[in-house]
Formats: sequence, C-alpha cells, structure tokens
Amino acid sequence: MPGLRTHCMHTGLLLALATLGAGCASSTATYLRAPSLAEPTPAPQDSRNAYLELIQRMQQQGAWYASLAHVDAFRQRYGDTPTLRLLQADALRETGQTEAAIALYRGLDSGAQAAAASHGLGLIAAQRDQDDASEQALAKATQLQPLNTDYLGDLGYARLRAGRYEEAREPLAKALELAPGNAKATANLALWAVLRGDTATAERLAQQANLGADTRRSIEQQAQQIRARVQQRQAAASAAATRHERATVSTTSVPAPSRMQLAAEPQRTKRDGAPASDLTRLPPSMLERFSTTDPASGSTP
Repeated sequence: MPGLRTHCMHTGLLLALATLGAGCASSTATYLRAPSLAEPTPAPQDSRNAYLELIQRMQQQGAWYASLAHVDAFRQRYGDTPTLRLLQADALRETGQTEAAIALYRGLDSGAQAAAASHGLGLIAAQRDQDDASEQALAKATQLQPLNTDYLGDLGYARLRAGRYEEAREPLAKALELAPGNAKATANLALWAVLRGDTATAERLAQQANLGADTRRSIEQQAQQIRARVQQRQAAASAAATRHERATVSTTSVPAPSRMQLAAEPQRTKRDGAPASDLTRLPPSMLERFSTTDPASGSTP
C-alpha cells in the first residue's frame, strides 16, 4: 500500500537507514537493539594515551605533585616513555626538585622531546640567574621549534633580563605576529618598548590588546626590576674589572726581591729583636710603635 510504503521509507531514514530489504517493523526493532548504553572498551593504546592526557591536564591546572604520583602509576602500568619522562621533569622543576629535573632533561636532548627539554633547562638556568646558560638553552629550543610562541617569548624575556634589549626584539616580535591575540606575547613586547623608553609603542600595544590596569602595572614593575638588575650586574662587572686591573698593575710594578735580599731578610731585626717580616703582621698602631721614626718629634731616636 502506498501509505505504508511512504511511512516505512520515512521511518527508515530517521533510523539511519536500517538493513535494506527488511520490513518497516523489523527495521525499527533492529535499530532499537543496536546501540549500547555501556561505553566500548578502549584499545590499550587509546587508554594509554588518555592517561597521558590526564597527566598533562593536571599539570595545566597546577597539580604538579599529583601529576608526579600519576607518573609513577603510569610507569607501573604501561612502562616508561620519553613523553612520560618529560612530564616528570616538568613536574620536578615546578616543585623545586631542579637537580632531578636537569638529569631527566639532559637525557632527552634528542628526539621529539629535545626542544621541550632545552626549554626546561633554560627556565631552570633563568631561575638561577645564569643568563648565558639560559640564553643558550632557550635559543636551542626555538631553533628546534621555530613556531613555538612560548619558546620565542621566553627567549626574548631572558634577553630582556640580561639587558640585551635589541636582541630581544626579534623573538618577541615573532611570538606576537605568530599569535596576534596572545596577551602574554603582547605584554612581553610592551615590556620591551618600556625598557627602551618607547612609551608610545607600549601604550599602543596595550590598547590594541585591551590589557587591563593590573597587567599594565605589572609591566611597569617588571621594567623597574629588570633595570635594577641590569644596573647591579653592570656595577658588579665594573668593580670586578677594576679589581683585576689593580691586581695586574700591582704585580707588574713591584719588582720581585732578589736572592740577596731574601737571604738578608731574616737577619734584619728591630729593637725588640723581632724579625722585620713579623712586624708586617701587626696592626697599624703597633707598627707605629716600632717604627724607626719618633712620631712625636719626627726624628730618629
């Protein structure tokens, strides 16, 4: 009958086209029995990857200690992998266990995790104020993954902290152009502009990204901290250079004593019979008492 055929065709389409050739009633019954309320058992590989993703989400939420516990559980269940070691190294770094993190990072210096491992080493070096080591590790990370905006931003920021403002511009600009709406990339480039005294560019960047008042204050505070840090390091380097120069001058201008002088030195004594070499270890007031010139009269007694 036409009406029955039409009804069957319509129902069949709604029921995802049940088995061809079956009747309308049988099609409906077959469809209702097909789906199961129980989730299908995942393949071992899917379960393994899902567990890794769980650990990654925990770290993104800041649950670093909990992620370490799950790293151990994952290793017992599925064994060790480079990805798992990288997650463990990141968690160790974030929980202050830097030496253990460094050991894991260095073991991942090749392969797919090499860039992330170099990034981790660079962050540890930055925490320790090791500017050269931080620069080297972060630069390697950006070379291995040139499109990673996090690595580019951290490299630029490390150069800012080291006072290398002009060299910081390229990675910071790359990060912002690769991720135009990224607030962190915008704030880093605005910080670069403030440190160079270009307040107009900093303000333009802040307006374009709609940076809030708190973020703008943070940029100003970081700029002040970086300037103070750079000035302290420059002063320390200048003082060290001055000390080195004075030491070099003193060693080159004072002639070394001859053998004859050295041989005669033990025989030279003052009125109390003490060798002259012992007098140099006395405090200044004692040296005046044993000098050959009378301090009151200015004459030799």
